[in-house]
Amino acid sequence: MKTIRLQQFFLLILTSSFINIASLLSQEAQLSSKEKKAMKKAVAEVNYRILDSLVSTRSFILEANTLRDKYGLNIPVNSSLNFIKVVGENGVLQTGYETGIGYNGVGGLTAEGKIGTWRIDRDPKKLTITVQFSILTNLGNYDIFLRIGSADNANATLTGLRPGNLIWDGQIVTLDNSRIFKGYNSY
Repeated sequence: MKTIRLQQFFLLILTSSFINIASLLSQEAQLSSKEKKAMKKAVAEVNYRILDSLVSTRSFILEANTLRDKYGLNIPVNSSLNFIKVVGENGVLQTGYETGIGYNGVGGLTAEGKIGTWRIDRDPKKLTITVQFSILTNLGNYDIFLRIGSADNANATLTGLRPGNLIWDGQIVTLDNSRIFKGYNSY
């Protein structure tokens, strides 16, 4: 009988200690959610500064996960074959698919050329950057409107001399962290 009461007593103490620990953890979780929000904002601000530096030095790559045509059709694509690369005064536009050979050897087109106009608009309040630039390639002159968010997400709308546009949706990466494969220049 004494062992049953002793077991009940220990069970009661154990249960009350779990309740106390649970209440402490919930208070800590409330504090940590505020801290998480502050941390998320701080990370977004740091990313914004890094992305602004990449855009200002013209040294970045937009690796596309999806291409969208003028009809709004989203096509999931391989980001190592579909990209917009900017290095100084030079730029590369490439589309490609694993299933085809294409003009560039990777099932699409590759256009490389000189960057013409270059205009950057920054919105520090929304932590976004927009870049408008043009690339003169052997396939024609293309205008690109690039929108970059602080989470490295970006989309670029490409327009050329022909009607319609093509939109690249993906991530902005540094030249060192990129995993792109550039095909042959299309002619």
